[in-house]
Order: sequence, then structure tokens, then C-alpha cells
Amino acid sequence: MSTLSTSLPGGTWTLGDLTVTRFGYGAMQLAGPGVMGPPADHDSAVAVLREVADLGITHIDTAGAYGPRVTNLLIREALHPYAESLHIATKVGATRDEHGGWPPARQPEDLRRAVHENLETLGLDVLDLVNLRLGDAQGPRPGSLAEPFETLVELQRQGLIRHLGVSNATAEQVAEARTIAPIVCVQNMYNLAYRQDDELIDELADEGIAYVPFFPLGGFSPLQSSALSTVAARLDATPMSVALAWLLQRSPNILLIPGTSSLTHLRENVGGAGLSLSDEELAELDKIGR
Repeated sequence: MSTLSTSLPGGTWTLGDLTVTRFGYGAMQLAGPGVMGPPADHDSAVAVLREVADLGITHIDTAGAYGPRVTNLLIREALHPYAESLHIATKVGATRDEHGGWPPARQPEDLRRAVHENLETLGLDVLDLVNLRLGDAQGPRPGSLAEPFETLVELQRQGLIRHLGVSNATAEQVAEARTIAPIVCVQNMYNLAYRQDDELIDELADEGIAYVPFFPLGGFSPLQSSALSTVAARLDATPMSVALAWLLQRSPNILLIPGTSSLTHLRENVGGAGLSLSDEELAELDKIGR
């Protein structure tokens, strides 16, 4: 952990040699409906990104497939030239089709093209962090990641990528990646209701590797959602605030990347994640995903 002080909830974490705020921002929701096309309100999207920087958030998550290219171009417009402290993570390994689907694009030529497109659209000479997206829209799928991951390692050796991670990955794929090259993060679906990676999170924490959960309120059953709402009402907080605060308190290696296209929600998320949950509240929340 870095000792850099920040007023954001959760303090900071180091991804390799990059210090980032544990409270980050995911840019996916800045694109149009279905993460396709431009935002309904372009100026508002730019304003949200500038507020992200003004709040002191130093970890922004994006992907060339968002839009496609839309969120990258918005980030560049809003924040380039980038502050030295700001670090942008992107993903490769999926593209978009005309129906809004996310077909895999993990052949070596696909990945090389995606890395160069990310460099171009973000206006960078080197990408801070590139996650290899595995599986499909339904979740992780078993199988070797050796060929695509080795392609990214080759691009890293060429100086185009600083650090590598994996996304939508099984525990076996995380282990395989680590036999090929160091990784600084794993980005998977995880939240109060969806706890498949509990063991993996603890293992990664011991190794100093970040875990970046997406969909902090995804995959809840009505019963689980009701249990969360009950705790939130008692604390006079929103369910999202409780979900984010729980993630920050779950393990020190968890980095948050909640997304929003609203300035109000952005500020609410930052404030809500700072909610301090008691041992009793944590125990009650812990039952949701069990």
C-alpha cells in the first residue's frame, strides 16, 4: 500500500509502480444506450470526467469497445493532457457487432490492433494498464489464455503497455497468466450477492495484486436486494452506498470502479463509499451472498 494521502474513501493502492485511489471511476456508462454510440448529452459526459479528476480520483477504467471508441475519445477530450497522477486502465479481447453484441477478439492481430487503437484514441504513447478480457458476455469460460496473453506480453516488451491484468477470468486462468508474466489486477464480477471469487480475492491480497469488481449491484435476486435495502434504510443510506462501502471494507486490495453519467450520482457514490459499517452490519450483509 502507498502512503500517499487522499480524502477519497479507501485511500490508495499501488498497481505495480502506479499509485491509484482505491475509489476509481468506470467510464462505460458515458457511451450511448447499450454502450453503443455517443452519449445523449456530450457536454454532461465531459463534465462528469472533469469532476472525476477534480475529486482526486486517479484510476479511470475504459475500453475501446465502449461505444466503440466513444469513452476513450471523451476521456481524451475532457482530460488530455493527463495529470501525471492520473492512470487509465483499458481492456482488449472483445469487440462490438452491429447488434450491440460483444464477440471475442483475442487473435494476436486483434489484440495488436486494439492496443494501437487505444493508444490513438486516448492520445497516449504507452498504456498504463491493459486487461485481457476473457470469457463472454455471460461470464468467464474455462480454457488456456496463453496465446492472447503472450501477445500482450510481447506488446509490453515493446514499451506500449506498462502493466497487465486479466478480466472476466477463472481462478485457473489467473494462475496461468501469472506463470507467463506478472499481473497487477484481476477484474471480475463480484458484489455482496455474487461471491464466487471470495477465495481468489484473499489469495490476491496476500500477493499484493488488486481485485477490481464490476457490477457492484449486478446479479441480485429480489430477496437479496430486499435484504440490502433493509440495511441501507436503517443506515439512512442508498443500497449503492452500502454495496460500495462493503466492497472497500471487504479487503484492502479491492479497487472500486463504479460508473455513472450523472454528476449527482458521482458525488453520491464517493460520499456513500465512505460509509463506515459496524461488525454487526458487516455480519448481516455477509449473509446476503451465502
